[in-house]
Amino acid sequence: MKPQDIVKRPIALTEKAARLKEKNKVVFEVDRTANKLQIRDAVEALFSVKVTDVNTLVYRGKMKRMGRALAKRPNWKKAIVTLREGDDIQFFDESKE
Repeated sequence: MKPQDIVKRPIALTEKAARLKEKNKVVFEVDRTANKLQIRDAVEALFSVKVTDVNTLVYRGKMKRMGRALAKRPNWKKAIVTLREGDDIQFFDESKE
C-alpha cells in the first residue's frame, strides 16, 4: 500500500486530540488492514518527521437508523502517533494574531 492509502485523514478537532497535541502526539484515521510498522513508515514519508511510537485502536461501527431499517456503520481504525521531540505536524494555522 502507498502512504496515501494508509493515512486517510487527521483527527485534529477533538478535545482528546488537542490534549495529545500538547504531549507531541498526533491522531490519524488509518486503513484497517495497516499494521503499526506500515503506519510509522507512512507518517514519516508523508510529513518528514521521526516517529517514536504508534498506538492503534479499532472502533466498531454503531447500529444506526436508516429510515425504517437498521444499518451498521463501518468499522474504522485510529492511530495515535508519538513524534520525536522537536518534530511537529501543523494541520491548521495556529499562529496568534
